[in-house]
Amino acid sequence: MTTGNHLSCIWIAGILAVLLIACNDDDLKKASSISNTKVSLTKDRTLGVELIYSDSAKVKAKGYAPILDKVTPSNGSPYNEMPKGVKINFIDDNQQSKGSITSDYAINKEGERLTIFKKNVTVVNESMTFITEELTWDENKKTYFSPSGTVRFKDGSILSGAQFTAPQDFSTYTISQPSGQAYLKNGTNP
Repeated sequence: MTTGNHLSCIWIAGILAVLLIACNDDDLKKASSISNTKVSLTKDRTLGVELIYSDSAKVKAKGYAPILDKVTPSNGSPYNEMPKGVKINFIDDNQQSKGSITSDYAINKEGERLTIFKKNVTVVNESMTFITEELTWDENKKTYFSPSGTVRFKDGSILSGAQFTAPQDFSTYTISQPSGQAYLKNGTNP
C-alpha cells in the first residue's frame, strides 16, 4: 500500500469514527421509535364527484367536488377529504336551489358526522351572505358553527363577530361580539 492510499484509508476511518461518535444512543433510540410509529392508510381518489344529501327520503342538498379522497387510516375513523374544495347547493321541497356553500377545502369525518369547510368559505341564501375561513356542520345537531365571520345583507349592511351559529337551513343565526355597518333610510333600519 502506498503512503497516499494509507492516508486516504486513515482519513476515511477518521470521518466514520466522528460520525459514529456524533450519533449517540439517544439519537438511535429516537430514530428507532419514529420508524416503529408508522401510520398506514389507504386513500381512494375519485375525480368529479357529485354529492347528494337527503333527509327523510328528500334531497336537501346537491354538491360537486373536483377531487374526493376517501381516507381509511389503519387506526381511527375513515374520512372524506376534498382538497380542491366543494360547492353545495341547498334544495327546497320543490327541488329548487335556495342557497349554497362553497369552500376551497373540506373534510367530512364520517364517524363524528362532522363536515369542516376551510379557506374562503362562503354561504349564500335569500337574505344574506356569510363569509369565513372555517365553518363546521354538525349533522347530529343540525347546526353550523364558526369561530368568526362576516354577514353581508342584501341592503349592504355588514356584521362581523365571533362564535357564529346557525341551524342547517340558515334561517336564523347568532353571533357574539358583533360590530358592523348598517344603512339607515330616513333614520331607521329598512
